[in-house]
Amino acid sequence: MIVPIPPGERTYRAQQAFEFAGSDLAGLVLFDDQLIQYFTGFIFIPTERPIALIITREGERILFVPRLEYEHALETAQVEEVRSYPEFPGEQHPLLFLSEHLQQLGLRRGLIGVDHDGYPPVMGYSGPALSELFAIRRVSAALDRQMALKSEPELSLIRESARWAGHAHRLLQQYTRPGLSESEVEARATREATQAMQAEMGPGFRSHNRWISGAVALYRGQIGPNSALPHAISINAVFKAGDNLVTGASAGVWGYLSELERTMFVGEPTPQQRHYFRHMLELQDLALEHMRPGRACADVDRVVRAYYEREGLLPYWRHHVGHSLGQRIHESPFLDIGEQAVLEPGMVFSIEPGLYVPGLGGFRHSDTVLITSRGAELLTHYPRELEALIIPA
Repeated sequence: MIVPIPPGERTYRAQQAFEFAGSDLAGLVLFDDQLIQYFTGFIFIPTERPIALIITREGERILFVPRLEYEHALETAQVEEVRSYPEFPGEQHPLLFLSEHLQQLGLRRGLIGVDHDGYPPVMGYSGPALSELFAIRRVSAALDRQMALKSEPELSLIRESARWAGHAHRLLQQYTRPGLSESEVEARATREATQAMQAEMGPGFRSHNRWISGAVALYRGQIGPNSALPHAISINAVFKAGDNLVTGASAGVWGYLSELERTMFVGEPTPQQRHYFRHMLELQDLALEHMRPGRACADVDRVVRAYYEREGLLPYWRHHVGHSLGQRIHESPFLDIGEQAVLEPGMVFSIEPGLYVPGLGGFRHSDTVLITSRGAELLTHYPRELEALIIPA
């Protein structure tokens, strides 16, 4: 049975945070909604009203929320205490209330680790920097590293996400036909996959993911020549024979997700399409071969970029090999020549080197991969070979 992250794990994360952020810190103050969810399970939509999490050296978590979120936080947040302020901007600014709370907790005498120097500007928010109120040090990168090392409960949820992503993608491929629009095919595949997932999981199941709700499969406008845009947006294109298609599928499972993408074709691909598809597969295979613990993230990207150069494909390169993921759709570290991190067991990545040929289309598979002590384990399982990805015209 698939269950959410247990409260004990979130408690342990808060206690362990100082091993990553620094033992010299008096406490932590975090504003990022994803970090707050990671440490407390509290899910909210960031608005102009600041929400913050205070973590003490003992691992005690105090959630600081506007009055309108108080009952929501009491009911759902896995914390030791919830404190609230009246409203933003209010007669006294919320961050001044926050500073008073830190004073009461005895934390303002020391150095505070923060993810942002004040609440980030969202929906018209403005306010003082934390560095105007007390001594701070940015610890975002350290906490990102903590998030990158997935626990067994996290991996269980990512594996389940990958299973449902595959189901949604199979429906997407099954329903795609010339003459239909991307919106109607996406809607049908996503609706049916989500209904199946919810039925199997039971009435208490929740996606609990800001990025993905349900089991989703889509094209996001990556159809025909438009698929040469890696981050295209939906254009409600109508499928026709000869189209390059680049897909995306995932599922939100108790706060965690996966990534599955495939390059498909409507009708028999041309020799040119086969040429770039073959190179795309070889690029992904090359990246997978080098995903081993102890190897630098930068080295994986260097090896793949060398292939682009050797084969004369650099004009069609647009982005690095991949990125970590789990709770967020993009997390660090990144498989990029500028990344200093080293691959470690427990890290989860997308592997997605692509080719983007103007006037023709895009060629990209993406798979979710776990770094183990032995190498790389594929968590997404969907056909990669060309013949399995041709849609009858």
